[in-house]
Amino acid sequence: MKFLASEIAAAVGGTLVGVDVEVDGAAIDSRILVPGQLFVPVRGERDGHEFQSSAVASGAGAVLSSRGPFEGATSIVVADVETAFSALGAAARDRLPDRVVGITGSVGKTSAKDLAAAILSRRLVVTASEKSFNNELGVPLTLVNGASDTEIAVIEMGSRGDGHIEDLCAIARPTIAVVTAVELAHSEFMGGIEDIARAKGELVEALPGSGVAILNGDNAHVAAMASRTSARLLFFGIGSGEVRASNIVIDEELRPSFRLESDWGTTDVRLAVRGHHHIGNALAAASVALVSDIPLEDVAAGLGEAGISPWRMDLQVAPSGARILNDSYNAGPASMAAALRSVAHLSVGRHFAVLGPMAELGDHSEGAHREVAALAAELGVCLIAFGTDAYGMEPVNSIDGALAALGELGPADAVLVKGSRVAGLERLAAALLSV
Repeated sequence: MKFLASEIAAAVGGTLVGVDVEVDGAAIDSRILVPGQLFVPVRGERDGHEFQSSAVASGAGAVLSSRGPFEGATSIVVADVETAFSALGAAARDRLPDRVVGITGSVGKTSAKDLAAAILSRRLVVTASEKSFNNELGVPLTLVNGASDTEIAVIEMGSRGDGHIEDLCAIARPTIAVVTAVELAHSEFMGGIEDIARAKGELVEALPGSGVAILNGDNAHVAAMASRTSARLLFFGIGSGEVRASNIVIDEELRPSFRLESDWGTTDVRLAVRGHHHIGNALAAASVALVSDIPLEDVAAGLGEAGISPWRMDLQVAPSGARILNDSYNAGPASMAAALRSVAHLSVGRHFAVLGPMAELGDHSEGAHREVAALAAELGVCLIAFGTDAYGMEPVNSIDGALAALGELGPADAVLVKGSRVAGLERLAAALLSV
């Protein structure tokens, strides 16, 4: 989205120093900045102001700065960069039509976002969150980088406690809200399941009365959010709700097929993504599309073609012939259980799971890890713990150690690779696909 530097200064309450140039979008990482973008030097492990020189050398059109003007570049000087960037995101939202979808949930929000964007883009110009850019930086970044002719925006929203989603909604002002699930996740920061439900429900509370709340009727904590909004309600679920699935079949490649039944009609769907748990995400995405007047045939076609973000239920065959299920992007109790059931479904002789830690579970961590280990045993999946003894066994602590523990693999074997981001288990998946 294009802004004059003077428009940015007015939107964020900053001071323009230099030429009133036009910028097109924004970047918070100087390494991937596109010439002409606004550079936003946020605080991470290092202060982004340290990279202003490299951003300008890479062609930044202007810089947002709380350290005074940067010599040699148009600068918008502000008291706090992050606060100013939120204000710029809200200004970008003002330029969008009044169709903004907010998606949250303990699990499934990124996949539901990807699927919804894929369906909607068959008929509309869509701006959608990249990857899992779902926080106080990712939401304004998505809006500021949106296309000027956007017809609908799909915004993923994460939370680590009360007030986080409320703040994101103040920027994005969603008119359609989707809550995929409430499960134990980030409980180190968010507390128990009731605390998580309270925080996620801030999304439906932010809806205008003319909006639509799309809720997972199969999840009691999500369904209960109906009482927190005056907006129109739409429920999705397996076998119940206005948008529902029946006649479910999971094929040898773990791809689900089902009959999508809705108040808009009925159609057969075969997902391109893998795993029974993605049926719920597909129903959420279909619900968004249907209330946005996308024809049912486009919903089915979009779901049949849509992929999702990397390292999520990616099934490949290694040179050894073994089947590698790479679900290494992240992990929590619900997604671990779904992935274990998926690998156990594969028709092979031996089933393995190399599982890293499930991070940020706080007081629930020990019990959650032991439950996952018990489920693996129940399903007949040989569990190899990576980097943690929380599963009740001696772990391996390196990629080489995991490869040694797996031993020689062949066509009769399947290996699930999954863990929280901190484990970096995508490296193991890559190693398995090269041997």
